[in-house]
Amino acid sequence: MTETQTSRCGYVAVVGRPNVGKSTLVNHILGQKLAITSRKPQTTRHNMLGIKTEGSVQAIYIDTPGLHTGGQTALNRFMNRSVLTALRDIDVCVFVVDRMRWTEEDELVFERIRHLKCPILIAVNKADRLDDKSQLLSHLQWLNEKLPQAEIVPVSALHQQNLDTLERLIGERLPENEHFYPEDQITDRSSRFLAAELIREKIMRQLGAELPYQMTVEIEDFKHEGRILHIHGLILVEREGQKKILIGEKGERIKLIGQEARKDMEALFDNKVMLNLWVKVKKGWSDDERALRSLGYQD
Repeated sequence: MTETQTSRCGYVAVVGRPNVGKSTLVNHILGQKLAITSRKPQTTRHNMLGIKTEGSVQAIYIDTPGLHTGGQTALNRFMNRSVLTALRDIDVCVFVVDRMRWTEEDELVFERIRHLKCPILIAVNKADRLDDKSQLLSHLQWLNEKLPQAEIVPVSALHQQNLDTLERLIGERLPENEHFYPEDQITDRSSRFLAAELIREKIMRQLGAELPYQMTVEIEDFKHEGRILHIHGLILVEREGQKKILIGEKGERIKLIGQEARKDMEALFDNKVMLNLWVKVKKGWSDDERALRSLGYQD
């Protein structure tokens, strides 16, 4: 077997602080939307695999929640635990940072990855937005001194700049392995999970400032009837006031959320979708370990 035909496969953890562009990066590498995104930090709550098979290389990306400080609920603890779980037994680590910014939470991620034995790549995101490139060079030098074993790659996840270089470097660092997943598989998550995430994304995009984190989505029914996919989604909040905000005047807000989620579902599932949404108050769910487990928040 020649070098070009050598089969490579492995796990690539994509880590960083909240809202740094990890999910956008993974979506653009995969060439389709799997991970939900919004401008609100901590949009990603679960580790999710995105699988990309290209020729002899299969890279299994783990999109992780942002490692963060503050917020001491059971949900926050679950999210931070998920990141640390993702760092076990990986083959490559991609540490996503935002241009010139370096925060306390970036430092927190750095402390978790600095002793990893696997190759580390630092993806400096939104590099295209810097007018003064000399500033960037001095920052890259600083990053190089901070984590000398890492290779640094300036990218723009949103505008897909330099992602081919990042992918090539990842592929070269994956171990020689048979592929773990079928060539056409793109995630380890169920269609129900993906549907719930799309609904949650639309809520966070529309109500990012008004609705706090105490909101989650559960899919109660997911079935095909002929050519139509029927999906029933239950949105859980913690207070009556949140329920009113979510439903909106004469139900207009929930209707718009449903319309936008349905469009994305039809594209993802390649099916006509009938989506029904309900909102229910479940007090204290985000700080209740048992409630979180029942809602699918499991390590």
